[in-house]
Amino acid sequence: MRKGLVQSHDGLSRKRQCELLSVNRSSVYYKPAEPTDEAKELEEKIKGRLDFWHTKHPSFGARKMRDVLRGEAYTVGKKRIRRYMNEMGIHAIYPKENLSKRNQQNRIYPYLLRKMPIYLPNQVWAIDITYIKMRHGHMYLTAILDWHSRFIVGWELSNTLDTAPVLNAVKEAMQVHGIPGIINSDQGSQFTSDEYTALLRENRIRQSMDGKARWVDNVLIERWFRSLKCEDIYINEYESPRALRIGIREYVDAYNHERPHQSLGGRTPEKIYQAVFAA
Repeated sequence: MRKGLVQSHDGLSRKRQCELLSVNRSSVYYKPAEPTDEAKELEEKIKGRLDFWHTKHPSFGARKMRDVLRGEAYTVGKKRIRRYMNEMGIHAIYPKENLSKRNQQNRIYPYLLRKMPIYLPNQVWAIDITYIKMRHGHMYLTAILDWHSRFIVGWELSNTLDTAPVLNAVKEAMQVHGIPGIINSDQGSQFTSDEYTALLRENRIRQSMDGKARWVDNVLIERWFRSLKCEDIYINEYESPRALRIGIREYVDAYNHERPHQSLGGRTPEKIYQAVFAA
């Protein structure tokens, strides 16, 4: 904090400012070296493999991840693995990329879906965020799923983990499909933010949140993320955000309109979603 007070000044040299503030002069001039392109590329590759193995084996912690990656010829230590997992927001046990960490100062809402019969489209939507690997770099996907029909009502891609993509996804989904009764999410800061809670309140949407460390409370969106990654993302290794966006759009369209679900009696999510409105 004191180091930040040392600035160009007409009356005082930097040396004298450091003396008055008891700051080591060398620390004022030190600038951390930028990582090389090779180092950045290696980091993205390691994070991509972490995402792959976490999706396949969500119980793997830093030690097991280290062993698996070393078996793939990546020279990594447990501390580095743990740091990358924290940056990505993934943790052992939870079968999801827990990308949205709770803001302790914001209100947490109760889980409303326990023992609730869900039998109508737009009765409950589930929303979440996941890490999406590309061949070079990564993006974050916000997706919204209708609980009754498994229909994907909205999604948004972003290179950041802030609240704006979440708000955009919800607004566009409401504009196209109407206003749901409940939206369920985890306890992440994006979903406890003033902007998000205000948006739901303005539209008279009840806000529901998973219990702490209870991934199963939002299990349907988690399963969809896993299907998307295993069936499309890992296979295609998209080169650019534009290509990734096109690929996800095609996957969502096929999932919604062409793919029959055993849990839906062999019908597609679109058929279930539209059945009530067509009646």
